Amino acid sequence: MTDKRVAIHTLGCKVNQTESEAMLGLFQKRGYTPVDWREEADVYVINTCTVTHLGDRKSRQMIRQAIKRNPAAKIVVTGCYAQTSPGEVLAIPGVDLVIGTQDRGRLVELVEQAQKGQAPLNLVADITQRREFEELPLESFVHRTRAFVKIQDGCNQFCSYCIVPYARGRVRSRQPDQVIAELQRLVQMGFAEIVLTGIHTSAYGQDLGEGVNLGSLLWRVLTEVPALPRLRLSSLEPTEITDELIELVADNPVLCRHFHIPLQSGHDEILFKMNRHYTTREYQQLVDRIRAVIPGVAITSDVIVGFPGETEVHFSQSLQFIDELNFSDLHVFKYSPRAGTRAAKFPNQVAPQVKEERSQRLIALAREEAHRFAQAFLGQTLTVLLEEQTDPAGWVGYTDNYLRVVLPAIDERDLRGQLVSATLERIEDDKIIGRYKDVGK
Repeated sequence: MTDKRVAIHTLGCKVNQTESEAMLGLFQKRGYTPVDWREEADVYVINTCTVTHLGDRKSRQMIRQAIKRNPAAKIVVTGCYAQTSPGEVLAIPGVDLVIGTQDRGRLVELVEQAQKGQAPLNLVADITQRREFEELPLESFVHRTRAFVKIQDGCNQFCSYCIVPYARGRVRSRQPDQVIAELQRLVQMGFAEIVLTGIHTSAYGQDLGEGVNLGSLLWRVLTEVPALPRLRLSSLEPTEITDELIELVADNPVLCRHFHIPLQSGHDEILFKMNRHYTTREYQQLVDRIRAVIPGVAITSDVIVGFPGETEVHFSQSLQFIDELNFSDLHVFKYSPRAGTRAAKFPNQVAPQVKEERSQRLIALAREEAHRFAQAFLGQTLTVLLEEQTDPAGWVGYTDNYLRVVLPAIDERDLRGQLVSATLERIEDDKIIGRYKDVGK
């Protein structure tokens, strides 16, 4: 055992956050005490992101912050930036250990090697050669209300703007038995909602043989984890959402009525340049099929503005298409050239001020669509998972179709993690205000 302290800082996506929680658990199991990132620690772990060059820069900033906070600490850098650019990381004086997006299960052992003076260590391996999912069991949890379970890693898509396949390797799926066992444990711990996540979640099972896919996994979850209150799916590729999967969500109230389906552009010419394998017509047909069988479903999406070659005509048509789709929420990203991707070398790069202007127009449309979606549920009674107390007077939570609802506090009760029935009454400043149906009577 040890009395050493460890701090972890996470950049990037939910997968990174989940992996950070697992790594923190590995340290705790060996007797390390977790401390806040802003405190002095004996070991700092920076779990990096490399989706954009800004992610790279932020990762370097966090590494230097940790070194400055305690020059005697062991500095460990992991994650996607460490995987793609280990040389850049090692060039920062004070880094002790660089480990990419694999072999994190040995992290504590490797840190202790570095503590014995065997540093700096560069243990970044060729991720493209990995064919098995790395088990990182969750031992500790930051989130008290919902847990994220990683079921898949890697991506085979190779979109022209994306560095992720080079940072994460090929698709690798977690064995179904391991997924089921972790879900059963999380339900016993009292989690009311579990989110299945991955780098390319809808590709689950592609490497596990015939008959294993996301739909078959969900059937097993519904059968073998009967006490699970809520199961949510993270981002799914439009080409991999089958009618069977849609019907499964429609027929099982445990599965949240929420599909996050990246669009990226509402113009076919730009989609082709992005190496996205669908057309706007196919995307529209998918959305129509989902809405036809799942009343009240939320469909959220990602869109990139300012992709190389995107003209004002392309953007205007994309804007019109998105307006017709009526998303319930939209994440808007300004295209950022990423070294190592094909799109970074494309001609006709869009000026930053044009990207900013288009981003603001799309964000304004997204707000309108979110407001329209929320209005349709006023007067209805829905189940809300309470997640945080924003102030002494109120709690915030989410419905299964991802409406953010504000409810009043009741005495001094801690309602975090509870599922409650609430009637949605009005919208104030983009917030849905509700009242309880089954609490506080």
